[in-house]
Amino acid sequence: MEYIESAKDAVPDGCVFCDLLEGEAGEQRVLRRGELAFVTLAKFPYNPGHLLVLPVRHTGELEDLTTEENAEIAVLLQRSVVALREEAEPHGFNVGLNLGRVAGAGIPGHLHWHVVPRWNGDTNFMPVVGQTRVLPELLEETFRKLRPRFAE
Repeated sequence: MEYIESAKDAVPDGCVFCDLLEGEAGEQRVLRRGELAFVTLAKFPYNPGHLLVLPVRHTGELEDLTTEENAEIAVLLQRSVVALREEAEPHGFNVGLNLGRVAGAGIPGHLHWHVVPRWNGDTNFMPVVGQTRVLPELLEETFRKLRPRFAE
């Protein structure tokens, strides 16, 4: 919730994802920008390597996507899994879209698919008891490792 609230406060009339494409933060988080879709590191990852795949065009409605946007998103989802598999060797993945706030979308105005690498035993007591998520790697380090995997 902290992220959702801070995102609304930081960009009251904008979109954190659209701003990411135009802002300095994008240089540190956007791994690949296509013509119609892009891949970025999640600002508050569930696990190291948590990626988001989004259409460039601002829309929160799945049915608004064009065939071309859907195709590029699918290619980037696949490329994300391949890059993470090669770099981090996870045991599995969660890949999904939360469509609408009641379905869990923290930012429902701009569609975004989560690609979360998973390892056996990657959950523990810290998020439940300590209300703290522990990540063994900083975003900058994850970006440095994954960026070459998304180069042309």
